[in-house]
Amino acid sequence: MPQVPQTLDALAVRTWCGLALEALGRAREEIDAINVYPVADGDTGTNLYLTVESATAAVEAVFAGYETVTGAVGPTGSAASGAVSTEVSGAGLPTLADAVRAMAHGALIGARGNSGTILAQLLRGMAQVLAADGEAGGEARGETDGATDGESAHTDGQALRLALRQAADSAREAVAHPVEGTVLTVATAAAEAATGTEGDCGTVACAAYEGARAALMATPGQLAVLARAGVVDAGGRGLLAVLAALAETFTGESPGAGRVAGEVHTRVNGMDGVSGVDRVDGVGRVDVNGVCVDSRPGEEGPAFEVTYLLEAEDADMARLRARLDRLGNSLVVVGGDGLWNVHVHADDAGAAVEAGVEAGRPYRIRITHFGLGDAHTAGAAGRPPRERAQRAVVAVVPGEGLAGLYAEAGATTVLARPGEPPASGELVEAVRRAHAREVVLLPNDADLRHTAAAAAEQARTEGVRVALIPTRSAVQGIAALAVHEPERRFDEDVVAMTSAAGATRYAEVAVAERQSWTMAGICQAGDVLGLIDGDVAVIGSDITATAETVLDRMLAAGGEMVTLVLGDDAPGSIAAHLEARVRESYLAVDTVAYRGGRQGALLLIGVE
Repeated sequence: MPQVPQTLDALAVRTWCGLALEALGRAREEIDAINVYPVADGDTGTNLYLTVESATAAVEAVFAGYETVTGAVGPTGSAASGAVSTEVSGAGLPTLADAVRAMAHGALIGARGNSGTILAQLLRGMAQVLAADGEAGGEARGETDGATDGESAHTDGQALRLALRQAADSAREAVAHPVEGTVLTVATAAAEAATGTEGDCGTVACAAYEGARAALMATPGQLAVLARAGVVDAGGRGLLAVLAALAETFTGESPGAGRVAGEVHTRVNGMDGVSGVDRVDGVGRVDVNGVCVDSRPGEEGPAFEVTYLLEAEDADMARLRARLDRLGNSLVVVGGDGLWNVHVHADDAGAAVEAGVEAGRPYRIRITHFGLGDAHTAGAAGRPPRERAQRAVVAVVPGEGLAGLYAEAGATTVLARPGEPPASGELVEAVRRAHAREVVLLPNDADLRHTAAAAAEQARTEGVRVALIPTRSAVQGIAALAVHEPERRFDEDVVAMTSAAGATRYAEVAVAERQSWTMAGICQAGDVLGLIDGDVAVIGSDITATAETVLDRMLAAGGEMVTLVLGDDAPGSIAAHLEARVRESYLAVDTVAYRGGRQGALLLIGVE
């Protein structure tokens, strides 16, 4: 019975993201196990999952914005709990353009690893076509009274074909030296299969899937390292799961049900160009000429993987690409309109970061040493597993300055950009990166409590003992970290850290984005707000004066230690002014100040 075509709209994008995330969640371990190119670090499935998780969260946020009442204080979001606006952001559903742009942006900022970065560019390429189609062609397709279902379906199918073509082309352009037999090959095959297909979105999506599947089967004949290991390309396998989800979105059935994990592997030994492959087992390993090959790398490469988000002018990117290309390999630079995700493998990680500094402002910098042999790489490259630490602290921090402070104290950090909180998968990855038997998790944000709880539960299923301390601000996390002692019993350490965090009152100074009602009265856009324990307590016009009033109210109940964390936009003299105020008016109270970097709030205050 023929399937009823589904309109290509925001709901379809939302459905696709959800199905793709579920598919990658099921296939993550399998994809990790066959990851041998470009580096056998066993994390391609995890990286793809985290990338799609970020895209999905961004799409869900757009839908939530049309369904809920918005907050008034930005840009951190945490301040909004004390200043609730009566304004509703919109009615009904978001447009197709809204949804695909959110999907692309979420993937861009959450992209992980080589394959995840390429997938982000694939989604961005699709968004460029679909956003324009959604804005210019929406009335002609779905809102014009005279449009028939057949006309709408045909236009939707055509838009999807063009989107898949643009996705493949833009991804190939983003890679410095494209290699056949990789996810790029699979994406190109999907686009070519879709281009030659007429029909609705379901027909086009199924054709793209079948084209990608055939190309994936051929990857061992194109890359020697895949042939030696007897596996298909891991990134291409992940893209196949995403395309299967796309087909299921429009047909209600997954085209790869029951065969993606099995037939893709079992047919490797029948591929032309793959000689000596005798047998394939269930996770992608084979016997090659009678010798078992277990995901070993094809050649030695650079020591570090360097990734970061970069705010830079488009005109500066050609020079950055050229410099990074000289420094290393596996160079992928994706994005546009001033925001980029940079990925490169290099021996000189510092030089790779410095190149970003010269081009613009890099942040969310992540440097991974391929030789460390963590939980993913142990066994994949024949290295002995690294011994787990007994205990570690994983903390979410709102700025680069605090990330450095927490790292100096021994914590593994997850950087939260203003307005873009980390997803649970990112916290799980940080727990894995900490590589400890016991982990104390500090979310440092009331809105992240449920996300952190989900991450903790996932980590426990992997054999890690995790304690979640519900810190609601980075200053509470600092207090907890100050009393952390890895040598004492786990329960005792958690109790001490929880007690220190709970005894720390927290406040922040921020600027109102719009008029709204607050606990302290009506604020106007541009007013300076002082929030104590999440509620607006002071409305003022001067940042320093408002901060002083907030501090006085906090110290009225007593205190021994004041912690100040200054954002980039805070006045340069504010720390000295508040320190002098404490020194003159409150005996035996110490003050310590830190630079938090771009943390959203102008100032964070903690009183212990």
